[in-house]
Formats: sequence, structure tokens, C-alpha cells
Amino acid sequence: MLKLWTKAQAWKKCEDGATAIEYGLIAAGIAVAIAAVVFAFGEELVGLFEGLTDTLSGAGGGGE
Repeated sequence: MLKLWTKAQAWKKCEDGATAIEYGLIAAGIAVAIAAVVFAFGEELVGLFEGLTDTLSGAGGGGE
């Protein structure tokens, strides 16, 4: 019974999963930041990528 008790106490003190949770929270924060930037600057980003696409399509000599 004492062995079971000591294993339970050791399990409660184990912090191996804490790192994974912290990385998950960091990833969630980054995802929220990216979503906020895309929401705020979405139209400008679309225009930027369309302009780049037009420029690259013209430079390739009609690759389509």
C-alpha cells in the first residue's frame, strides 16, 4: 500500500505534460495573432498576392 501511495505522490509531482501544454498555448496564441492580422489586412494581402501573381506570370513568358 505504501508503494502505491508513493507512486501516486510522484505522479502528482510529475511535470512532463506541462511543457506540452505550454507549447500548445504558444501555438494557440500565434494562431490568434495570425488570424487577427489576416482579418485586419485581408484585402491588402489579396491585392499584394494578385499583383505578385500578375508580375510573375508576365515575367515567365506566358507559362500557362
